[in-house]
Order: sequence, then C-alpha cells, then structure tokens
Amino acid sequence: MGRVLLVGRLAARDLRRRPATAVLMLLAIVAATTTLTLGLALHGTTSHPYDTTRAATAGPDVVAQATLTRSGAQGPLPVDLAGLDALTHAAGVTASSGPYPYTFAAMTAGGRTVSVMVEGRDQAPAAVDRPDLTAGHWIRPGEVVVERTFADTLGLTVGDTVTLGGKSYRVAGIAVTAAIPPYPSVCWLGCYFGPGVPSGNLPGLIWATRSTARSLAIRTEPLSYLLNLRLANPAAATAFADTYNTTHRAPNAPSLMSWQAISDQDGLLVANEQRILSTASWLLGLLAVASVAVLVGGRMTEQTRRVGLLKAVGSTPKLVAAVLLAEHLAVALVAAAIGLFAGWLIAPLLASPGAGLVGAAGTPPVGLSAVGLVIAVALGVAVVATFVPAIRAARMSTVAALADVVPPPKRRGWLIALSARLPAPLLLGLRLMARRPRRAVLSVVSIAIAATGIVAVQVVHASIDQGIGNSSVLDNPQNNRLGQVMLVLSVALVLLAAVNAILIMWATVLDARHAAALARALGATPQQVTAGLSAAQVLPATLGALLGIPCGWGLVEAVRNGNNLAAPPAWWLIATVLGTVAAVAVITALPAWLGASHPAAEVLGSELA
Repeated sequence: MGRVLLVGRLAARDLRRRPATAVLMLLAIVAATTTLTLGLALHGTTSHPYDTTRAATAGPDVVAQATLTRSGAQGPLPVDLAGLDALTHAAGVTASSGPYPYTFAAMTAGGRTVSVMVEGRDQAPAAVDRPDLTAGHWIRPGEVVVERTFADTLGLTVGDTVTLGGKSYRVAGIAVTAAIPPYPSVCWLGCYFGPGVPSGNLPGLIWATRSTARSLAIRTEPLSYLLNLRLANPAAATAFADTYNTTHRAPNAPSLMSWQAISDQDGLLVANEQRILSTASWLLGLLAVASVAVLVGGRMTEQTRRVGLLKAVGSTPKLVAAVLLAEHLAVALVAAAIGLFAGWLIAPLLASPGAGLVGAAGTPPVGLSAVGLVIAVALGVAVVATFVPAIRAARMSTVAALADVVPPPKRRGWLIALSARLPAPLLLGLRLMARRPRRAVLSVVSIAIAATGIVAVQVVHASIDQGIGNSSVLDNPQNNRLGQVMLVLSVALVLLAAVNAILIMWATVLDARHAAALARALGATPQQVTAGLSAAQVLPATLGALLGIPCGWGLVEAVRNGNNLAAPPAWWLIATVLGTVAAVAVITALPAWLGASHPAAEVLGSELA
C-alpha cells in the first residue's frame, strides 16, 4: 500500500470514528472563511451602481459649490457667482448646467419636522445632472421631488403632502442623482442650519422650482449655488478639481468635487462593511485556531494509545504526524470550500449600495487570488493548531503511548503554598490551570477575542449615538445596516467562543480524569470537583473579559478611518465582563458535572489496568 493511500485511509477512518469533533472543527473554520470571503468579495464592488446611476442621470464629472463666506476681513463675503461663470469656460469643460440655488429649510412630513436641502431646478431637462425618476414626474410649481433614500426613510410616496416654510407642497416624484451623495451624506457638501432649521437630524435632499428655493432662503443667509460640469476627459476630474482648489485660495472661491470623490462617498456603506468584515474575519480566524488547537489537544488525549499502536506496527514518527495533519487539512479544505460558497451567496445581500443609487453590484466576483487566500487561511489554521501536538505525539515513545499513563503533575512550591489555604474548588481549579498553562492561556485568548469583538461593537454604537443624528426623529439607514452586520458578527464570535469554552472544558475533563478521581478518593465531593473544573475555566475567562476592554477600543482605533470615537457607558463594559464570566460558568457546568460523575474507583482502576 502506498504511503499516501495509507495516510488517507487512516485519516478517513479516524474522522469517521469521531464525527462530532470533525463537525465542530469544520464549523469553526467555516465561520472564519465565510467572513473572510465576504470581506474580499466586497472589495471594489461599490463603483458599478454609481457608474450605472451616473450614466442614467447624465451625471457631472465635477460639481462646483459656491457659498456665503463669513471669514472675510471686511465681514461676510458674497457668493462668488462670477467664479462659477468662469468655470463654465475653463479649458477641458464641454458642458454645464446651473448654477442652481439651494438652501436649508425645515420640512414637516407625517407629523415629523426634519431639515432638508432644497435645490432649485428648472422644469426643463438639464444637459448635465438629470435626476432619474424612479416614481412620479419631475417638479412643477407647488410640487417637490424627494431623493429616494430620504423618501424611504420618511416613508414618503408620490402624492403625499409636505410642508415647507408654512406652505404645503405635493410630492411629485422620487428620484436619484449622481451629483450629491444620498441621505444621510448630503452634509458631505457642507451644511448650514439657520434659524428655524432643526439640526437634530442629518438633512435629506429635495428638488423644487427655483422660485420655491428662493422663497425659503432667509435674509441673513443668502442662497448657495451648485454648478455641474462635464469634462472632455472624465478620468481627469480629480486632477481638474485638485488643481482648481489649490490655485484658487480666495476665501469665497468655489470649491470643486470630482465624480470619483462623490463615488467614494456613495460607496461608503459597502466600504465600511468590507472593513468590518475583514477585521472580523481575522478575529474569527484566531478563534478558529484556538478551537482547532483545543480539539487537537483533546483528540491527542484520546488517541495516545492509537498512536502507540501505529508505532508498534512499524509506523515512523513522520507517518504518525502525517496522519494527524491529514485529518485536519482535509477538514480545512472542505471548510474553505463551504466558506467560499457561503460567502459568494451572502455577498449580494451586503453589496447593495442602498436606495440612493440605481442598479446593483450583483454577485461580487471571487477571483483566483481571493480563493487562494481563503484556502491558504483555512489550511494555515489547521497547520498552526495541529503541528505542535502532532509532532509531540509522534515523538512520544511507543511504550509510554501504549501504556497511556497520565503524566505526573509538576510540583511548584509557590503554587502549593498559594493554593493550600484556598477552598477546595479553587484549589483544584488553580492546580488544573497550572498543570496545563498553555491551555489556560488559550482560554484567556479565546475569551479575550470574543470580548474584543463585543466591546468594539459597543464603542461603534456609542460613537454613532453621540454623533449628529442621535436625537434625530429619523433612522440612519447606513448605521442600521452596519449595526445589523456587527450584530451578526458579534453573535458568531460569541457562539464560537462558547464552543471553544466547551471544547476546553472537554479537554480538561479528559486530561484531569485521574486527578479528579484521586481528589474524590481523598475526600472531595462531586460538587467540589465539578466546581473546581469550572473554576479552571472561569478564572481565565475573567482575565480574558477584562483584556477585551482595552483590546476592543484599540481595534476600533485601528480601523476607525478618521471617525470620532465615544466611550460606551461604564455599565455596558461591566455587564460584558460579568456576563462573559457567568456565561462561561453556565456552559461549562454540564461538561464539568459529567466529568466528575464517574465513580472514582472505576477511573483509578482503569488507570492501573
């Protein structure tokens, strides 16, 4: 029989004999590979919907904005309409529309008063920037058209009535544009909340006639203006805007924004999702490593005699290690395939850019490089977690493996002195931790990773609540969707950490069966042994939960991309620590009780047989 065939048969037989641990390992790696696939698939998928919208709306290559400037040495400087006019004749400009007046006002709809940006437009179609109507018709006197994301958030439909400046206007249509980012990002162009304009929510965009926009402008705040430009070379829009903004430094000079910058802002939702998923995939990957390492360690405890039998019949240490590695590499390959397929199926749900754009990103392509990276990560998780236990098992002497003798605990004077006066459960728990320090460290790391994810979500939510829009009567669709993504990832982290805690307890019970039976033979009750086994998990969990607080804050700091952060309420953090410790105590209680319920004489008798 060939060596490869032999290794394959032995690995397959072992997987069939222990399907439960193989399934747990599979799920742990699938969680990481699915999240990583999502992050990779969403990378670069934001441009297609914007390109579709830009084509459907004759979108501008550059948008110029002219506003009142209050920083002049002689007082407020007027809007530079002459500068806008000069831009229409600049080199490289082939077409333009506007300047269109706009102002900010209070709008009442459905009993809610919100702030809006009102852009005055002509009834005739424009050469550049023609908002694409998804419902209804274009503006007429006494009517307005509402940007689609804003309309969805308010629940507005064609035919509804809104109030602006004390007058009622009919909603004539719902539309999208490529010239201004959709709600809630309209303020990316700059906002001014004058007297009577509510500042408790981010404004939405509506279009009205020029006369309506002028009638809403207050005396102390003249109208601002937008000019849409088309260039002979659209790809040079960023350079065109940067050059103008650099050379025209007058306080009231118009500011220019390229279509590439607007596209990036429109794609911010998917970009934020991609950044969250990429970060979460590495957290889940680390948890998967911990899970597989615990599984391997537990299986090594069960397979010690089998390793001895393999070596007794002529297997070399390399063959033994190859069999153990092959089992987990096979599971990792299957997990990578499932993760790639699941990520490919889920990605379209997250790739949707929202109602502010027409078209959809569709199913994002998963290129060969992404496939290779996902497979490499899955195999890396299996190899990193398996390599050291496999080598250690392969190097074990044949006689020791066949005897399957429990190794004697290391005697440490400081540990004996420290634990001697403790209650029996804590004494047993502390000595079990000292017996397997690497496993205790693994438990700390596992809980710390899960707590890091939870604290990171709390920091993000606290930052969103503290930012503008916290007191808004409207929901923020971007924050809502990101919150849903973070919630799902938090649940995945918690579930994987819970599985990890159970696996660590299972490995501890297997490893401590002799010590627990001996403690019972010396007078410890089953309840004390059960509590001691649980304490061996609760103590590392407490440390891990505490470490998760600074780690979660540091994680958000590393990926915040310039956004302001706010500390979550102290009771959130306290609840995270206490809840984590309580959860670990609960989920490890049953395995600990099962491990302590075996008769001591039976366990000690089997060890001596």
